[in-house]
Amino acid sequence: MTDPQPHATRIGIEPATSAADAELVESIADLVNRVYNEAEAGLWLPGAERTTPEQVAELVAAGQIATAREHDRLVGAVRVHALDDDLAEFGMLAADPDRRGLGIGRDLVAFSERLAAGRGARTMQLELLVPVSWAHPSKEFLRAWYERLGYRVVRTGDLAELHPELAPLLATECDLLVFHRPLASVR
Repeated sequence: MTDPQPHATRIGIEPATSAADAELVESIADLVNRVYNEAEAGLWLPGAERTTPEQVAELVAAGQIATAREHDRLVGAVRVHALDDDLAEFGMLAADPDRRGLGIGRDLVAFSERLAAGRGARTMQLELLVPVSWAHPSKEFLRAWYERLGYRVVRTGDLAELHPELAPLLATECDLLVFHRPLASVR
């Protein structure tokens, strides 16, 4: 599934065969890690990374990674997958910081929603990690942005409960906000 975008950005699910493309997988992992290192500065212990090329290759092979490209240059990525028959989730959303403000993130979210709705999901979920005792500027921005897109917090969870392998890497106490958006109007 590919969507042409008004600013010459092409978005589509990476074919499973792309998992063997070491350069592409490395580029996706690097983009995600660069974006998250900035957006989550202070939340993680030094050296913690959001993902690895090996993890990205597994997700590509599973058909869960969509990429955004402008003139064959990788400018964004997102993971989108089903959690059950009615619920899908997007995560690892990353847009090239040099292309910020052009709508790449918004287009990746919209693509994820259409893909999930087309596969029968009725609700889209996302998770946002936020520090408990202080306001993180990037997290405050993202929360407001997701809310403008129609997402609402449905619960506050503990990272250790949902992602126990990541909890020991936190540098500060965090909550995991779980957002939902109905996909009834998305098709």
